Amino acid sequence: MRILVVEDDTGIALGLNVGLRQRGYAVDVVGSLADAWSALRVEPFDLVLLDLGLPDGDGSSLLHKLRGNTAGLPDAHTPVLIMTARDAVASRIEGLDSGADDYVTKPFDPDELEARMRALLRRSAGRAQPLITRGDLVLNPATRAVQLAGQPVALSGREYAVLLALLQARGRVLSRAQIETTLYSFDQLLDSNAIEVHIHHLRRKLGSQMIHTLRGVGYFVPQEPA
Repeated sequence: MRILVVEDDTGIALGLNVGLRQRGYAVDVVGSLADAWSALRVEPFDLVLLDLGLPDGDGSSLLHKLRGNTAGLPDAHTPVLIMTARDAVASRIEGLDSGADDYVTKPFDPDELEARMRALLRRSAGRAQPLITRGDLVLNPATRAVQLAGQPVALSGREYAVLLALLQARGRVLSRAQIETTLYSFDQLLDSNAIEVHIHHLRRKLGSQMIHTLRGVGYFVPQEPA
């Protein structure tokens, strides 16, 4: 999952960058409203972690701009989780009424933050259940555990991220470029055949029929019959 962190406190920004990457997220960090808007216009993000006290204005102005956007990019429906030291009830209400999807106050527990992130990502993907299943395949986003026919399957971080992206697409075809944007942040180098290698490894571990190819377009995991 691709996360945009909008935070000008270097210590908090570094902690989030390192911590979330260790948990398997692709993370980009910016420290101003202007840089945040530029990043959102360049790449689609699965979630924005937004501080309110920024050097060039209040984070709520970015939220208003995002929710009022009708141009398509950035996506006005991108989930936003506000993280701020403002703990007054009125501030929380204002943030939620401005279009935020959730709100945490600093200092926050990293595990609670990630649990809230998972809940937002689950809702944005149209799921209510915490587990993702396809036939005999079960994926648990909370533990990053994958089972096939009741047996654990060991996946690398990248393999897991590719599989999660394809499952959450719910039968839609994802191009190589679309998969890349969920796996890699701006500062990461990417081999030209990296996605193909990950798909090959997943098919070897999960079976050749789990992931289908639409030639010239991309990859998909078929939806189960209704």
